Amino acid sequence: MQRRFFLLTSAAASALSLSACGFALRKAPEFSFSTLYSALGEGSALGVELKRNLESSGKVKVISDPTQIAKADVVLDVIKEQRERVVVGLNAAGQVREFQLRIRFKFRLRTPGGREIIPETEILQQRDISFNESAVLSKEPEEALLYRDMQRDIVQQLMRRLAVISLRP
Repeated sequence: MQRRFFLLTSAAASALSLSACGFALRKAPEFSFSTLYSALGEGSALGVELKRNLESSGKVKVISDPTQIAKADVVLDVIKEQRERVVVGLNAAGQVREFQLRIRFKFRLRTPGGREIIPETEILQQRDISFNESAVLSKEPEEALLYRDMQRDIVQQLMRRLAVISLRP
């Protein structure tokens, strides 16, 4: 009986201490705009994920038609979206032993009138991956998974940056 009482009081104390420290579950971001124009096409995996994340809140509409750009509150200009695979390690025979995978995403955010909200900014994600010639087929899915993880990180960083902007002059 004393154990139950102890467990109940410790659970209640934990819940009370978490609420007192300001802890809260992460909520969907609130944006100061309702429409965003982006030229990221359907061929861009990053663009598809960004569009899905923005529209999941139900409050933002992503426009990709260039003729509708005047209807957008903000314009996301993608300057560069680049995937890289760089050799960073060789063995004594000169064979590749390690790669570094990178995604560079350079963008800026502006109003349709041209006022810059977020200046040209680059987000860089990189991951290291070992390589073995005898396991080439198993490394391809691992590489794809790492690229997808980096892409997800970039989209989340971009979402946080978009959530803190203010459209007031």
